Amino acid sequence: MAIENGLVAGMPFQAARWIGGEITPQIVILHDTASGLTPDSAARYLRDNDRGVSVHFVIEHDGSVVQQVPVNRRANHAGRSSYHGRENCNDFSIGIEIVNPGRMMPYNDAKAQTWYGEVFAISMRGIQEVATPEHGHGLWMPYTGAQIDTVIDLLQALFNGVQTLRDITTHWYVSPGRKTDPNPLFPLEQVRSIIFGREDPRDVEANASVVAGRDDHVRITTPGDSLNLRRWPSFNPNVIAAIPHDTIVPVLRRGEFAGHEWLCVRYGGHEGWIVSRHAVPVFRKEHSR
Repeated sequence: MAIENGLVAGMPFQAARWIGGEITPQIVILHDTASGLTPDSAARYLRDNDRGVSVHFVIEHDGSVVQQVPVNRRANHAGRSSYHGRENCNDFSIGIEIVNPGRMMPYNDAKAQTWYGEVFAISMRGIQEVATPEHGHGLWMPYTGAQIDTVIDLLQALFNGVQTLRDITTHWYVSPGRKTDPNPLFPLEQVRSIIFGREDPRDVEANASVVAGRDDHVRITTPGDSLNLRRWPSFNPNVIAAIPHDTIVPVLRRGEFAGHEWLCVRYGGHEGWIVSRHAVPVFRKEHSR
């Protein structure tokens, strides 16, 4: 994706009402919309509101993206903020909003409720209870794989096309104690590693894990469901395939990460990680039939 006159070529552009003067972007700030998932609802508000709020890009729940402010013009997305001692981050940053409800609270044992009253089924949305020093405690909805892919593609285009960019950060980092977005399930370090050309930290851990024997196989045990195959041994949104129940797969490596035992397996042309509690060993004679 090339950038011409502040616009990403081929990307829909719907101009926001609040577009400021010229800036020299040095950082990208990632945000949550803290809104519903209905397509264009958050983007429509950010495009035209009476609060003076605007942002450069909005990434929908399905991974589609729209640009609303040229990257060389100021948008009002960060509010009161500071990055490494420099105040007013809107003056030197590009803002990306990712559609996500933000922090939720329990509605009952099976559901979570957003600040604006919408209720989501915890199991259907993969909602997780997480507490961190930066975010506090809450229930959080994972980002979709399509959203993460779009974030990575967009960041690669920005860092290739805007030579002054130096870093990727978050709203909670530049406005500590005031903001908690993006939520703690966003795989920030993995994304940063991809964009900056470093090895992914999870890959480094994974490569240091124990190599399995040549004949190690396991059977997936998720009756009535499938098991996520993940790019990294992490519950962050990095799913690359779903392995059906009762499938036998070869084990390449195994290791313990963040208190969970993981297996690196091969399935459908992919190599990835599964949690071991959903797999049982298979004897050589069984899987050779």
